[in-house]
Amino acid sequence: MTFYRASRFALTLALCSLPAVARAQAFGLNEIGSCAVGRGFATTSAPCDDPSSLFWNPSILPKERGLSALAGAAVIAIKGDFTRDTTFQRWDADVPTAVVPHLFLNYRANTRLALGLGAYVPYGLTSQWTDDFPGRFSAKKASLMTIYVQPNIAFQINDKWSVGAGPVIGHSTVELIQGADLSLLATSAAANAPTFGALGIARRTEFARATLKGSAMAYGVNAGLHGRLTQNWELGARFLSQMYFKYDDADATFEQRPTGLTLAANNPLNAPPGTPLDAVLASQFSTGALVAQKVKTRIMHPAQAQLGFGYSGFANTIISADYAWTGWKSFKTLPVQFQGAAKASSRELLEDYNNTSSIRVGAEYRLNGGHALRAGFAAAASAAPDVTVTALLPEQDRSYGTLGGKLVLTRSLSLDAAYAHIFTAGRRGRIDERSQASQTADQLNTGSYSLRANILSLSLKASL
Repeated sequence: MTFYRASRFALTLALCSLPAVARAQAFGLNEIGSCAVGRGFATTSAPCDDPSSLFWNPSILPKERGLSALAGAAVIAIKGDFTRDTTFQRWDADVPTAVVPHLFLNYRANTRLALGLGAYVPYGLTSQWTDDFPGRFSAKKASLMTIYVQPNIAFQINDKWSVGAGPVIGHSTVELIQGADLSLLATSAAANAPTFGALGIARRTEFARATLKGSAMAYGVNAGLHGRLTQNWELGARFLSQMYFKYDDADATFEQRPTGLTLAANNPLNAPPGTPLDAVLASQFSTGALVAQKVKTRIMHPAQAQLGFGYSGFANTIISADYAWTGWKSFKTLPVQFQGAAKASSRELLEDYNNTSSIRVGAEYRLNGGHALRAGFAAAASAAPDVTVTALLPEQDRSYGTLGGKLVLTRSLSLDAAYAHIFTAGRRGRIDERSQASQTADQLNTGSYSLRANILSLSLKASL
């Protein structure tokens, strides 16, 4: 016997996970270069004196002649939980600590021209929950890692203004895991066939896990402008274009999960009483709807824009303030195209995200010998509307407090370090998927999510 709705259910939910990892301020990664982290990401106008400026403002030329290199990583530890309204039971997230690398090279000869190359991760990280979390049918795990590689050219127009830009080549990989609920599965392919839930199977009875893995390439551009308005005031702006990743050859696989249930007499499957239900379902994983198959989908990585001003009128001090915008509103729906048994169930999933803004301020105080102390603060608005706060990413307004510094090791080698803590106030959300545009947050949200994170960033700079 074949349960056609099984593939529609499991694959659709698996693909619902795709946008959640990429879409959020929380997992839109700003931790690119330890100097920028220490200064609250406010480095567009008053740039860090290292090659990470290729990302933060591609128009910045190195102060030093010759070749400079920056290599490092941010270690990100995320904690989160969900508390249900009715029982006050809490489930903790199970997110592994992530290590997010960055690498930059920049070269300037005795000219107005500088050439550079950068590799960085502007979107990524993982959402993951324990096996007993009731929202695992929406999201057990969702992991996305997108690496941007950017060749760059910067040109000094005159003693006040410079411009720069570079093409961006993006490579994205995604892995998604979620449970499949037996109570929602139809007992047969016949029209109006009852679901297993109608036969008394409890809701959230997991009988399968769906896993999706895929990769994609996309292309864009990063451009910047920098100017010195007066002796003490600087202006900077940058724009990173949106990038459209097409996962046209993703693989969907299914693993059977034991339920331990048996069928009663006179069951609609016409099986003898006492028949193990797991044995009946097993054929779906070998010859039925839950065999391995291909899936196509699309994820838009949004555009970013940042404008800032820097002031250096105080002795040995730089103060900067930036406004940053991210164009999440372009992410309204997600097309899902099944290539196997569920091809007839292709559809668009609802997201309805909003553009977001953030304010960033930072300061650096330079000590004798080239050492420095840094501090910063940033506040970011949530992209997700109230109806789209989910287990995939419990997105919420957040603020960052940052501290950092620079230690000069030798004439050509220095170490940057920074610490950041992410603060949130918590937000109500849901654990079940939204199936209709008319559904509201009041109808779907059944509990509250909390989210917090600690970040340690280290970067080593070498002048060659």
